[in-house]
Amino acid sequence: MLSVSEIVSGESYEECRTTADWLMSSTEVRPTVGIVCGSGMGGLAKMLKDPQVFKYSDIPNFPRSTVHGHAGQLVFGTLKGKPCVCMQGRFHLYEGYPIQKITLPMRVFKLMGVETVILTNAAGGLNQDYKVGDVMILKDHINMPGFAGINPLAGPNDDRFGVRFPCMSDAYDRELQRLAHDVASELGYNKFLRDGVYCVVGGPSFETIAECQMLHRLGADAVGMSTVHEVIVSRHAGMRCFALSLITNLAVMDYDSEEKANHEEVLETGRQRAEQLEKLLSTMVARLEHNNNNNNSF
Repeated sequence: MLSVSEIVSGESYEECRTTADWLMSSTEVRPTVGIVCGSGMGGLAKMLKDPQVFKYSDIPNFPRSTVHGHAGQLVFGTLKGKPCVCMQGRFHLYEGYPIQKITLPMRVFKLMGVETVILTNAAGGLNQDYKVGDVMILKDHINMPGFAGINPLAGPNDDRFGVRFPCMSDAYDRELQRLAHDVASELGYNKFLRDGVYCVVGGPSFETIAECQMLHRLGADAVGMSTVHEVIVSRHAGMRCFALSLITNLAVMDYDSEEKANHEEVLETGRQRAEQLEKLLSTMVARLEHNNNNNNSF
């Protein structure tokens, strides 16, 4: 019989432990960095050396990715000498999963020894200064589903995961944000790098004009359908988080506009910017390794 916590949350510590143990018995890689690839950005996983690939459908307790542009597999390997695990495809509220189920991989990351989580996503630009192809470093977020009580931490709290009321004012690691700017400056990427606030919505329909106007007035620079829930669970578990959004389309803010958001545009922009994103993030991971080896913080 299911426990109260299992009924409410859709996941239990035991389920996550079983999944983590299964993966660790299937690979010798002990990842300290976890990477989550957004729409059109699964190429990051191809940079891993000596990759070991596990389809989500083969992993105990794992949900399955149903979105075009998401490969639906977990890849273990090394990136710049750093042991990593990479999600090629993530899970979303609009796929019909309970919110606790779509964030289960972050719990598993923690139980496998991951210390730093790097997340990417495709987002619509609300800030009128943004251009398609810009990359926004997340400095904060607005959790719209959370206002309605849709939070991955809802239900009984298991102290083995984290505290009942975790702080989110430091959700996005400021040291990692500074590292990203340093790397971008060295690579000559400053011209398309931004800092901003990401707003998550439920989807799958794109936002109306009125909704985009409202979100921008609330302080959001970009809007999307992922990332925030994963960050909340990662921070709850004590992992550091760094996230960036690829601005794949500009949100329609004018009733006279003929523009329409579409998923193919998202994927095409991802393909065009993919190589530079891979260079940025792989260099960041290399610096993580360098600093850890010297027992220094950033």
